[in-house]
Amino acid sequence: MKITINGQEKTCAAQLDIAALLETEGYAGKLVAVALNGTFIPKSRHKETILNEGSAIEILAPMQGG
Repeated sequence: MKITINGQEKTCAAQLDIAALLETEGYAGKLVAVALNGTFIPKSRHKETILNEGSAIEILAPMQGG
């Protein structure tokens, strides 16, 4: 299955939910915001939101600095 993460196409072996994707991408336990096909997905729905072929995911992490 092919999906796009932050503008880069990736291939996944199987369907994933957002929580599993965040874990495989190294974001587990980190404060991030996630949008799926342009729609914000709250953290409470990460485990129930399944990614499909062609899904576009944006993962945004807060940046520090001034």
